[in-house]
Amino acid sequence: MKIITRTNAIKNLKKYIGQDLRKLALKYEITTYETGKQNKGWKGLVLERLAGLQNNISKAPNGLSYELKSVSFHKVDGNLVPKETMAITMINPKELEDNSFFESHCWAKLKSIVFCAVMWHGQNSESGELLKVASLDFAEDDELIKEIKADYDLIREKLLTQGFEALTGADGKWIQARTKGPGHGSVSRAFYARTKLVKEIFKTAS
Repeated sequence: MKIITRTNAIKNLKKYIGQDLRKLALKYEITTYETGKQNKGWKGLVLERLAGLQNNISKAPNGLSYELKSVSFHKVDGNLVPKETMAITMINPKELEDNSFFESHCWAKLKSIVFCAVMWHGQNSESGELLKVASLDFAEDDELIKEIKADYDLIREKLLTQGFEALTGADGKWIQARTKGPGHGSVSRAFYARTKLVKEIFKTAS
């Protein structure tokens, strides 16, 4: 079986920019809303097929994995902007405590994600065009990466000094650590990319 590298996946996905993922889902017989209930993962399944991956198999060479992320964009005052923040990875308190930014799971995930901007036309919309494909290919000494690292360091320091439950979405300029899970009172936390980071990543995409 041919291994699809992250670079190849991005190249394959870019061929479909401007095309409607809903129509492509029907082509690949991926259920969207046909059952009367939304298949929440349908966009991800379509993107995997377009990238050249068999669904649920997204392995790059040497055992390094990457992930395709669908990010909804909508128009505000005529400008395309991210509709919401984007989950990066769940936070393991021990892992956060033990690892500096460049050794962290958060950084590893950010580097591995292939970001796919999809137009949002409303809940259960009949369409959703692929707008852009991007990745966080910045050097470690890039100013943006330095600022993301500063966010991570702030969140890690807060964990070390105030405890896991002190982590809130208020901290961080580009990334935040906030509760993840149903309802209020959730005890789990995850790193999220703020909408401004998502926007910045796509700004560099060709």
